[in-house]
Amino acid sequence: MGAVVNIDVILDRALAGLELSAADAELLFTAQGSDLQRLLETADHIRRERVGDHVTYVVNRNINFTNVCVKRCGFCAFSRGHRAEEGYFFPIEEVVRRAQEAAGHGATEVCVQAGLAPRIPGSFYIDLCRALKTALPSIHLHAFSPEEVLYGATLSECTPEDYLARLKDAGLGSLPGTAAEILDDQVRDTISPGRITTADWIRIIRAAHRLGIPTSSTMMFGHIETPRHLASHLVLLRDIQNETGGFTEFVPLSFIHQQAPMYARSLVPGVRPGPSQDEVMRVYAVSRLVLQGVIANVQVSWVKQGPSLAAQCLAAGANDFGGTLMNESISTAAGADHGHFLAPQDMRRWIRAAGRMPAERSTTYRILRMFGESDEMPEAAPMFESYRQITQSSEFRFRAAAFS
Repeated sequence: MGAVVNIDVILDRALAGLELSAADAELLFTAQGSDLQRLLETADHIRRERVGDHVTYVVNRNINFTNVCVKRCGFCAFSRGHRAEEGYFFPIEEVVRRAQEAAGHGATEVCVQAGLAPRIPGSFYIDLCRALKTALPSIHLHAFSPEEVLYGATLSECTPEDYLARLKDAGLGSLPGTAAEILDDQVRDTISPGRITTADWIRIIRAAHRLGIPTSSTMMFGHIETPRHLASHLVLLRDIQNETGGFTEFVPLSFIHQQAPMYARSLVPGVRPGPSQDEVMRVYAVSRLVLQGVIANVQVSWVKQGPSLAAQCLAAGANDFGGTLMNESISTAAGADHGHFLAPQDMRRWIRAAGRMPAERSTTYRILRMFGESDEMPEAAPMFESYRQITQSSEFRFRAAAFS
């Protein structure tokens, strides 16, 4: 008979630096009570050994240039139909203006993602990159999910590989690894029918990495997924990273349920109202163990979990506090109540409160500034409009947008 595999045995393997299997991860996702506490302590130890005690963050701005989308994902409360009164669309010059404003407040990155708007030309994403880099040569463009890349390629009647090459030539710096949710087509067909398939997501991520375009990686949890789905998702990301080395970070994303159609309208039987605090901590810890030595950085999502719980996750394997965002729209539209902007000084305050030292980084995790135990001078936090304010304004109505 083989040795009995239990949580303690798996944690010992992780401490020895051994690769965990999907079955190991699945069992860890059931940890409760004292087992959960040992899991968290193990993840914190491995984090300290692998990446040290500094907690990084990036000064960035989210620019969600339209909320009009041809898809209807069950978890998305951000999108609007093309006839909707609240549908908006920023023209390229407005996106550039917002990026310039962000740079004026110290942003080194703009994160550009949006709905899949009808009627846009296939070259729109490429033209947008070129305009941003012309206006701001030093800004890093972290832009367009694999879903958007596939959409642009389809509209342009070319392959995603060719489209990615054109985006890179136009100035794209990195790709958000969003639109991943759970990389299992049965789950995807339930919560987001018609969305990009697992195979296409993997194809576009691999193609980006081959072209030298780094990407983040994500996983959305707390809805209908099981421990098996979570474990398989993590192992799949690890396999891709072993092949390409192109992931900069892993970001677990809590499902925000309040306004999500599949929960608010009871469209998906059995959908849960997001993860519990124990689930959140467990996901961060297991992620650190499964991905150790492969994906170095595990990022919290303060906008989904709130700064307080995000800071607690720094003791469960996480080492990055994410971005300042400035105009977070997607989570707040779904009902997250933690704001759409977290000023750098507030990030540093939360990091220090967790007993760690803050450091500002670039998108690709180059350290830009190290900070000590306190800031020399307080910063005046700029004000940015909320998603509701954007949708209520008549300035950028989608129905009035002109596409050439």
